Amino acid sequence: MAKWGQGDPRWIVEERADGTNVNNWHWTERDATSWSKGKLQELLVGIAVENEAGRCEISELKQMEGEASCSSRKGKLIFFYEWNIRLGWKGIIKESGVKHKGLIEIPSLSEENEVDDTEVNVSKKKGDGDILKDLMKTAGTAKVREALGDYLKALKTEFTMGMILPTKAMTTQELTVKRKLSENTSQVQASSPVALGVKIPTVALHMMELFDTPVEQLYSIFTVKDLVQKFSKSPAVLEVEKGGKFQMFDGNITGEYMELLTNKKIVMKWRCRNWPEEHYATVVLNFVPTLGQTELQLDCKGVPVCKEENMKFCWQKQHFEEIKGLLQLTTLNG
Repeated sequence: MAKWGQGDPRWIVEERADGTNVNNWHWTERDATSWSKGKLQELLVGIAVENEAGRCEISELKQMEGEASCSSRKGKLIFFYEWNIRLGWKGIIKESGVKHKGLIEIPSLSEENEVDDTEVNVSKKKGDGDILKDLMKTAGTAKVREALGDYLKALKTEFTMGMILPTKAMTTQELTVKRKLSENTSQVQASSPVALGVKIPTVALHMMELFDTPVEQLYSIFTVKDLVQKFSKSPAVLEVEKGGKFQMFDGNITGEYMELLTNKKIVMKWRCRNWPEEHYATVVLNFVPTLGQTELQLDCKGVPVCKEENMKFCWQKQHFEEIKGLLQLTTLNG
């Protein structure tokens, strides 16, 4: 029998306040079906291809059957997905102006096959217009497979934020992250100006959520490191002061505090790892006390258009709902 303190560290639970899934040893699972349906529709519908003969576009999602999930075990993520997808496409022959319609069928998108080997079938309604069908079979199929690859990348990054919990090595990781944040800031300040690239189209978001807690407690959940790590279920680095840096969700979210008014307002430069390099949104959190509750008003400017739905998901699912779960747990334990 091992001596006290010398056993397998994966089973040691006393160092975690909540004693839950220490060192990511236990099995956890998250249903990705609903998220995947939205993401696949976003990526596939609107795909367009064109050549000298004609132009085609995927116009609608006709059917999507299947499921997807992500599991965590021993600190590793395991993905399962299986989809049967039917899409409608339409096209026009440039010379004659004649329009045609057809279908794209993806009978089995699953983890058992590589994206490049995934079957993509293109068909067209009866009549002429095979030139459009050929365009969809070649360029169209290539773009569809590219979109499926983007879905899998998003499934393994955006959707899985927060699934790997803090471990005993977290302190060392945080010190390393702090050093990198400091070094990166120094390098940016010392480097010569970088030429501006292509302007990124952006959108603004406004969200409101009501929490059953005093304003002081809700504000602390966003500014106290231990509480941030509890609702995000991942390591966090917070330098809670004007100009201070922060990092959350295993480095997927980074930024800088621009303004902090205790129990009233937080203004941040905010970005997700998969956004265009060096692009930040401005996130403003206003804490409005009501009768026994707090209304959180979120205003965000500068979100890349293609990331709008992901941003909404991040705040609604991974912030608001997780914080409410933490508040319920705190109430029960209290």
